[in-house]
Amino acid sequence: MAKIRIKSVQFYIILGILLVIFLPPFAKYQELRYKNKRLAEKISALKDENKRLEEEKRKLETDIVYIEKKAREKIGVVRKGEIVLKEKEAPKKTKR
Repeated sequence: MAKIRIKSVQFYIILGILLVIFLPPFAKYQELRYKNKRLAEKISALKDENKRLEEEKRKLETDIVYIEKKAREKIGVVRKGEIVLKEKEAPKKTKR
């Protein structure tokens, strides 16, 4: 009976030592895997954004209709003879 108890104590000591040795590197591995996954997703999103910006750059260099549209949106450019209509803000109601 005493031999079985000693062997089980030895087993738990060895198991504890193995956990102390292998658990921290495994936790670090899991953390690095998670970071790697997040960075891969970020890279994918940046590639998509880069593709969109390249397409917009191409349009701004070659597509005169697109250039005109962007100029109209950004700086309010109008063609000669066009009349600009601006919406007036509705007056704010005051509480009495």
